[in-house]
Amino acid sequence: MLLNDEFYGQYKIDQVLVELINTKPIQRLKNIHQAGATYLVDNRFNGTRYDHSIGVMLLIKRLGGSVEEQIAGLLHDVSHTAFSHVIDFVFDINEENYHETIFEKVILNSEIPSILQKYAIDIQVIFDIDRWELLEKELPKLCADRIDYTLRDMYHYFGTPKNEIEAFLNSLIIVNGEICVNSIEMAEWFTEIYYKLAIDYFLGPISIYSYDSLAKIIKLALNKAVISLDDLLLDDMQFIKLIQGSNDREILALINRLNAKVELEENEQDYDVHRKGKKRIIDLSVSLDGKTVQQSSLLSIKIAKMNRKAIEKSAKGTFVKVKQIK
Repeated sequence: MLLNDEFYGQYKIDQVLVELINTKPIQRLKNIHQAGATYLVDNRFNGTRYDHSIGVMLLIKRLGGSVEEQIAGLLHDVSHTAFSHVIDFVFDINEENYHETIFEKVILNSEIPSILQKYAIDIQVIFDIDRWELLEKELPKLCADRIDYTLRDMYHYFGTPKNEIEAFLNSLIIVNGEICVNSIEMAEWFTEIYYKLAIDYFLGPISIYSYDSLAKIIKLALNKAVISLDDLLLDDMQFIKLIQGSNDREILALINRLNAKVELEENEQDYDVHRKGKKRIIDLSVSLDGKTVQQSSLLSIKIAKMNRKAIEKSAKGTFVKVKQIK
C-alpha cells in the first residue's frame, strides 16, 4: 500500500500497518477533531486525529524508525475521547493525559491484538511508549508527535509556507536516538511556530471558551446520567447528537451558547472564564559540527526570550470575556 503525505512524501507501508489502519479504532479517528471543542465554535479547525496519526507514522518511517515504532505512532491516539482533550477539562487533569490512562483498555477491546499476533508483534512492546524515542519525548524536546501536530496545524490553520516546512524537515537529524535540528535558524523557526500554536492558539480565547463550555456541558450530562464515560468513545458528532437527544433544557441551553457567532475578548479585569492550559515549553536540541547542545535557548537570545514569554503566559493563563452570543 502506498501512502502519500503532503509533508513527508510517498511511502510504501508494511501490510501490518495496512490492516491496522483499517481497524475500527483507527477509522474512528477520522471523526475526532484534532482541535477538539474549538471545532464547534470555528469549523475551519477541522483537522482530524486520523490525519495526525498517519502523519506521525510516516514521519517515524522517514526518520528511520522500526515497523514497531511506526505501529506505536499509528496507534498513539486511538484512545482519545470525543473532542480530544475536552475530557481533561472535565476532570481538571493538568497533564491532559486522560486518553493515556485508557489506552491499553481501548486497544485490548478491539481487533488490534489479533492483527499484532498474526504478525508476531508483542503487544506489550507497543504499550511501552517510553521506549519509542522518535515517537514521544517529554517537553521541552522534539518528537514525531509534537512535530507533526505543529506542522500540520500551522500549515492548515495559519498558513505556514510549505517550503519552510520542507526546510525544517530536511534539517532534522537523529543523534543518540534523539531528534535534533542542524542549525540555530531552524531551532528558532520551529520554536516560533510552536508557540504560535501552543500559546497564541491553545491558550487563545476561542480555544479556552470552547473547551470550558463543552466541559461544563459534559459535567452536567454525566451528573444527570444523560451520558456515561463509555459514551465518550463515540466519535465527535455521535457524541453531540447523543447529548442533544436528551432534550434536557439546561444542557441544550448550554449547547446553544457554543457556536460560531460568539464574540470574545481577552480581559483580565472583567472576565467570564479564566483557564490555564498544560505548560508547553519547547527547547529543542541542536547538533552543530558534531556536537549537540541540549537546549537551543543557550545558543539563541531569541529563543530564550520566547521561552520566558511562554512561561509567563502559561502561568497566568487566559482571561476571556464573552461580549455577545447571538
